[in-house]
Amino acid sequence: MEFLRLLLLLLHLVGFAALFGGAFVQLKGPKRVINPAMWHGALTMLVSGLLLVGALEMGGADVNHMKIGIKLVVMIAVFVMVLLQRKKEAVSPGMFFAIFGLTFVNAAIAVFV
Repeated sequence: MEFLRLLLLLLHLVGFAALFGGAFVQLKGPKRVINPAMWHGALTMLVSGLLLVGALEMGGADVNHMKIGIKLVVMIAVFVMVLLQRKKEAVSPGMFFAIFGLTFVNAAIAVFV
């Protein structure tokens, strides 16, 4: 069970790196889009996060349900924003920075709470 937890955690971190990195490389550009890295990163984070919590619950670990609930709400918001904006030629700066900021907030909650 420990191997499964670590594997899911690794996938979750790879998803974060793809989503955050995909947004970060566009900060200086004139036009911002939802690139494939951001789309696949958001999807990977959502799915691996849900599976990670399931694996922790099955293993009998103590899970901070408030933290997980907040992270889930933030991640669903990010996922929906990415999903709705991924086919557009350009994403508005407000939407782009909301995705970028909420992704950062999600990581901060994971580390500090």
